[in-house]
Amino acid sequence: MAPPSLILLTGMAALVIFSGELVAADPVYAAALPTGARSLESVNYPGRYVGHLGALGRLDPVTSSSTPQVKQEATFTVVNGLASPACFSFQAQDGRFLRHRDWRLRVDANTGDPTFRADATFCAEDGSVAGSVSLASYNYPDRRIRHRDFALWLDTSQDTAIFRADSSFRITTPWAPKTNKGPVIPGLFADPHLTTFNGRYYLYPTTDGYAGWSGAYSKAFSSTDLVNWTDHGVILDHGPDVSWADDSAWAPAVAARNGRYYLYFSGGLAGGAKQLGVAVADSPTGPFRDALGRPLITSGQFSGGQAIDPMVFTDDDGRSYLYWGQGVARVVPLNSDMVSFDPARVRTITPSGYKEAPFVFKRNGTYYFMWSENDTRSEDYRVAYATGSTPLGPWTKRGVVLQKRLEAGIKGTGHHSVVQAPGTDTWHVAYHRFAVPAGNGTNRETTIDRMEFNTDGMIRPIVPTL
Repeated sequence: MAPPSLILLTGMAALVIFSGELVAADPVYAAALPTGARSLESVNYPGRYVGHLGALGRLDPVTSSSTPQVKQEATFTVVNGLASPACFSFQAQDGRFLRHRDWRLRVDANTGDPTFRADATFCAEDGSVAGSVSLASYNYPDRRIRHRDFALWLDTSQDTAIFRADSSFRITTPWAPKTNKGPVIPGLFADPHLTTFNGRYYLYPTTDGYAGWSGAYSKAFSSTDLVNWTDHGVILDHGPDVSWADDSAWAPAVAARNGRYYLYFSGGLAGGAKQLGVAVADSPTGPFRDALGRPLITSGQFSGGQAIDPMVFTDDDGRSYLYWGQGVARVVPLNSDMVSFDPARVRTITPSGYKEAPFVFKRNGTYYFMWSENDTRSEDYRVAYATGSTPLGPWTKRGVVLQKRLEAGIKGTGHHSVVQAPGTDTWHVAYHRFAVPAGNGTNRETTIDRMEFNTDGMIRPIVPTL
């Protein structure tokens, strides 16, 4: 028996089935797709599903008695569009993405260049019957994915009943659902900043999968349980929103003060040096606007290191501190407006082994300064930490607490953040790793694990899990 369809139409509203519950989707059914593991069933050949034999895209029959391999090949993870957050990409179970090449549909490894990202991005439109979708090419919007002789092609749209049927698919439950918990948000995201506001968790990652890490926008996600996440969409787009930067939207971090929210971010012009900016909003999900109309910290303003990876820690007395830097770690107290500081008070606090991604938190009167070591493209990317008695140090290095776990296929664990469950002594660490199973330093995914302490306050080694 085929899996039940996930998208139903009732009048002009859609109902999307998530974990057995009907949830209203707005607007109508073809405007958005449910993300996560899904299968795509042909409208005019029920029982046949989009899959791939080797690399080539096909429409193959799948039943409950099909082999595990056939079921895996008919399962894709619907993710944030590699070329546009308004559209979608489809990641095969082996990590490759569905894309068109010479009008033929196939699965290939994401190279991160603009051509691949566009070729692997599709926009959902109404299908030929209620509850179905048609997938238009992002870079050739007059072409649709359709099947011919059960092979998948990207063909120019035709106003015929047979073409509309051949290019329409029902989104169904997956034939081969995931058996592990990660990543926490589907798709390619890195450098996660995890925090809480008003008892709710918020996650701000770098949008990943771009050659040269050239992504130009940031998104926000929120959750009550660190398992089920709401995608709040783009909160800052460097193209229209930041006059002094057009790409390199790296490592966003958000802090709150006086009922407002401040987004600290890296940015730069194409191929140019990186700078730090700050944006402000009335909600943790934005939209954010550039608070200054210029960088908060310019490239070369302080000698040595690259101006990236901002993070703000607010102490119990209400004073906030800005940390940043690649190669050199720096800290400075922020003024109460959260968008300025005294340059004379900038302090260098670089520990041995430091590469980037500073993060500071406080527990039981002890300050913890954490960072990433090695290169994010290396499987040896990892997290180390030190402790101190003030937000400025001095710091005593304690060692590495999070690193690769090759027996589980986990590599490149780093650029983390830490959050305390409100009202408890339960702590979690969010970090990125090479996407499992086929990731690398530009195809990374975000996950979350528990972080625990010994009785003396030292952090226990964190075991990365799938």
